[in-house]
Formats: sequence, C-alpha cells, structure tokens
Amino acid sequence: MTAHQETAISDTDRADARAIWDFHQMGHTVRPCSAAITLGSLDLGVATTTAELYHAGMFPVVVFTGNTSAATEKRFPRGEANHYREHALSLGVPDEAILLEPKATNTGQNIGFSREALENASVAVTTVLLISMPYMQRRAYATCRKLWPEAAPLCTSPSLSFDAYVTTHDDEKQFIDMLMGDMERVMEYPKRGFAVEQHVPEGVRDAFDRLRARGYDSWLLPA
Repeated sequence: MTAHQETAISDTDRADARAIWDFHQMGHTVRPCSAAITLGSLDLGVATTTAELYHAGMFPVVVFTGNTSAATEKRFPRGEANHYREHALSLGVPDEAILLEPKATNTGQNIGFSREALENASVAVTTVLLISMPYMQRRAYATCRKLWPEAAPLCTSPSLSFDAYVTTHDDEKQFIDMLMGDMERVMEYPKRGFAVEQHVPEGVRDAFDRLRARGYDSWLLPA
C-alpha cells in the first residue's frame, strides 16, 4: 500500500493522532539545568526554542546533536546540528555556549554522544534539558533515563498545539506516520534495552493500533 497516496485522513484518524501527540508531551516545567541537549530534526523551530531558553537563563551550554536522516537530508544538507547551531548563532546565542555533535543518527547516539561532548568539555551535569520536537519528548526522556541515569532529564519543545504543528509540515500523512514511529519506539525500545519502560494508557495503544491498520506505517520499525 502506498499509504501516502491512498489514505484519506479522517476526523477519526486525527483524533487518534491527537491522543498519541498528547501522550508524547511530558508536561515538564522548565527550570534552570546544568546543560541542554537539542536533538536535531526537520524542525528548525527547535533551535529557535533553544535560543529563547538560553536567553532566559535556563542553561549555560547546549549541545546541538544530529547528522542527517531521510527526513532531513534535503532540508539540512550540512547536518542537523550544524544548521541548528547556525540558526542559534543568528539569534544571539554565543558560540562559546555551543557544543557541536554532528555524528548522531538516532536518539541513543544523540544522548550518548552529547554526554561525551559535555564530559570532554568538563561540564558537570546533574540536570539536563532535552529540547526536541514535541512528539520526540517521551522517547528522548526514556532514552536519557536509560543511558544517562546520573543526569535528571527535563523535556521541552516549541509550544504548539497538534493542529498548529500540522501546519508546519508539508505532508499531514507523513506527520502522523512520524508520530506513529515515535510511539512504536516508546513501546518497543525498552524490550531492546534502548530506553526505560513507560506506562502507555490503553486508549493510546488502541489509537496506535487503529492508525496502523489504516496505513500510517511508513515510519514504523522494520518487521
């Protein structure tokens, strides 16, 4: 099935996608942390949010992390971390407050390589602010808890509703597919040792199953 072409997005589909979107939000209250890690993605607004939080005094140093992916290679050909850094610099974040991690190609590497970058820069970290797209919050949190248990993570993102965030994507079908991809990883990665287990409400699992049956599957894990 070429889901991109054949799946008509219904109001029921959108309601299920909103349920998953809401679950991805951690609802943390942002407060000053030892450092921040900004996870690269296709959303340059994440770098904008990072700059706003830096100017608000929420952290003294940030790691921009990320190579490219199938979703970002055209938009950010020099790598997600590099484009994020350049955008943050244009918004007044000083270069000395930025560490660059341009190699990571998955969330585990985002966290692991960023931890190494902070350690190599002699930054002592007890709390870390994870800045990501809204639907990456829960996966980033679970991954950090697994790979860096000594650092207490807080999560934040650009403050947009589901409906507003959809408008930032050219393809609503692909956007819901990406929500689904992160949802599956939240459920499956603890079994593989990549993340801590998190309770997933039955209603969220049901929404995931309905959307998968409807063909929202292009970002799911290989069988």
